[in-house]
Amino acid sequence: MAGAATADSLWEDRDVRFDISWQQMIMAPGEVLIDCLKSIEDTKGNNGQKGRLLVTNLRIFWQSVVFPEVNLSVGYNCFVNTTIRTANSRLRGQTEALYILTKCHNTHFEFIFTNVIPGSPRLFSSVISVHRAYETSKMYRELKLRSALIQNKQLRLLPKEQVYNKINGVWNLSSDQGNLGTFFITNVRVVWHANMNDSFNVSIPYLQIRTIKIRDSKFGLALVIESSQATGGYMLEFKIDPVEKLLKTSKEMNLLHIVFSDSPIFGVDYEMEEKPQQLEDLKVEQIEEDVEIEANEPTDAFVAYFADGNKQQDREPVFSKELGLAIEKLKDGFTLQGLWEVMG
Repeated sequence: MAGAATADSLWEDRDVRFDISWQQMIMAPGEVLIDCLKSIEDTKGNNGQKGRLLVTNLRIFWQSVVFPEVNLSVGYNCFVNTTIRTANSRLRGQTEALYILTKCHNTHFEFIFTNVIPGSPRLFSSVISVHRAYETSKMYRELKLRSALIQNKQLRLLPKEQVYNKINGVWNLSSDQGNLGTFFITNVRVVWHANMNDSFNVSIPYLQIRTIKIRDSKFGLALVIESSQATGGYMLEFKIDPVEKLLKTSKEMNLLHIVFSDSPIFGVDYEMEEKPQQLEDLKVEQIEEDVEIEANEPTDAFVAYFADGNKQQDREPVFSKELGLAIEKLKDGFTLQGLWEVMG
């Protein structure tokens, strides 16, 4: 079913993957290429290799120019923080670079990207700005409970959101007695709120809906919305009378769900002044470059990006006033509080 594929198979913004195939490079439905940065070095994992960095509304994707099969895809939902610090690049020497700390499946990875071309801030502005746009548009992609959704009995619309229908007399069957409320059906989500308490509400994006069905409940026929496994696989039941109104509502939701699944709206609204080429036009041809390859040295793409996983020796010990004991000196830009938050 199209809806289930959209909710549970979308990995582009939620995963970190190394050396992916061309099929996985192809953009998902609704994914948009925002910027294409050439001459970018993956300083941590492939120091000395020139590559390109694609910035989409869901992820960043780096690919080696010489070896296109060497690549990595990092979803914005995995980002923990981004900073600009000094790095040692074989192509640029000591220079400012973009550090990205990520967390995926309880594993932390660190990525360092350096712009080989001096004096170009696009690497920092593109990635940081698009990630910020992703972070501020979660209502499009995440199921939300008890949020500030309603103002003066009307739905607070998201950018590019349109209300297709407002349905009164909808009972939420999550409790034994039920709660009477109102449905708002839009082009990106379904919202219900209690009439007596606007803050008792739920916002369900089509992206997180597996199925919309009608089935029997202890209150009679009910509209059942099943959320994706990513949200916990909730079964949200609603009763609408009469039956004709229930059937009409179910049909409308399913149609809008199908339309959304074919062309999802992720809400990441950011445009570059200069439009990049489409991904299909950016296939990389093998180019002969003066690159030294150490064939006898074993490599592991997964291990290379572990956060602080490639250091050769311990850093000098220093006294920590916060802990009252000696600890290994932290890397530049890191704090004890920040590390506790990351590992929590």
